[in-house]
Amino acid sequence: MARAAGHEPMGALGVLLAALLPLAVHAHVLGVVRVPLVVGVLAVVAVLGAAIWLRGVEGKPLGAAATTVFIALYTGATLSYAYALRYHNYAVGDVAGALVVIFPVVLTWASDTGAYFSGRLIGGRKLIPSVSPGKTVAGAVGALVVTVLVAYAFMRYLLTPKAQLAFTPWGLVLFALTISVVAQIGDLAESLLKREAGVKDSGTLFPGHGGVLDRLDSLFFVLPAAYALYDLLLIPAPGA
Repeated sequence: MARAAGHEPMGALGVLLAALLPLAVHAHVLGVVRVPLVVGVLAVVAVLGAAIWLRGVEGKPLGAAATTVFIALYTGATLSYAYALRYHNYAVGDVAGALVVIFPVVLTWASDTGAYFSGRLIGGRKLIPSVSPGKTVAGAVGALVVTVLVAYAFMRYLLTPKAQLAFTPWGLVLFALTISVVAQIGDLAESLLKREAGVKDSGTLFPGHGGVLDRLDSLFFVLPAAYALYDLLLIPAPGA
């Protein structure tokens, strides 16, 4: 998509960085290797250094370096938060760790499903037609409602009895609403990138689904948001 938009990222380097970021985070949280924050700065320096040799002045090095770093951060860095969620302070044990990761993923699916069916059934005013002509205000509201309902069911029947974790009533509503809003923003952000690139789909691996990026775009935003919200809102279940 970057190339279609007129940029020339260093593809192989971007893929390598995107793949290394989750592995580095995983190693860090497990205590296998302590990765200092300065490594991130050094990675940017390495990308700029590579631009000298691989692009030169005529190869638009600024755009090449910027899009390469963006590709790695947009994909690998955001998905790395799945590891951070798995080893969250409250995620004690395999079951709790799995549920803490799965919860925001399930809410993302709920938000997408609620938006789709509400938009199809009700229709009406478009949300941001210049970015995503298929999305409606009714779909956005439906996504919020369905996400809150699914969040309650997940906490009631899985998170609390299986992981001994909970939210206060208002904390649960805030968590669910925020996840739905962030998921919708993530979806719109990817649509915005596709609009600039002038492409309908981000890839062809999943025919009819818009590509792999379309399946993950919301999670790029949801996983970091869930990590921040857990620190503020997640509590041990009463009596645990």
